[in-house]
Amino acid sequence: QVQLVESGGGLVQVGGSLRLSCAASGISVSRNHMGWYRQAPGKQRELVARIFSFGNIEVADSLKGRFTIYRDNAKNTVYLQMNSLKPEDTAVYYCNVIITREYWGQGTQVTVSS
Repeated sequence: QVQLVESGGGLVQVGGSLRLSCAASGISVSRNHMGWYRQAPGKQRELVARIFSFGNIEVADSLKGRFTIYRDNAKNTVYLQMNSLKPEDTAVYYCNVIITREYWGQGTQVTVSS
């Protein structure tokens, strides 16, 4: 059974940093394409970053230079490092993988205060 558990969210001031974790079970993060998405109140869920099975990454254009994604194969965990946070980064952040279907974690709230 595939399970994705996010953690690391919280309240941070403008300009601060957070690292989100997505601990996976039932799959290997090194063999799948893993993604982070976010959804702000009243907005559609949007792609933040992805890491592919070969290790290459993709980050949303608007977030390049501030956000990055990486994984720890030994811990079977994918991370989202977020720096220079802005109020508009406030959202629920979700981990995602597509195998036979899409799987989502429960989400972790990130709130950036000004």
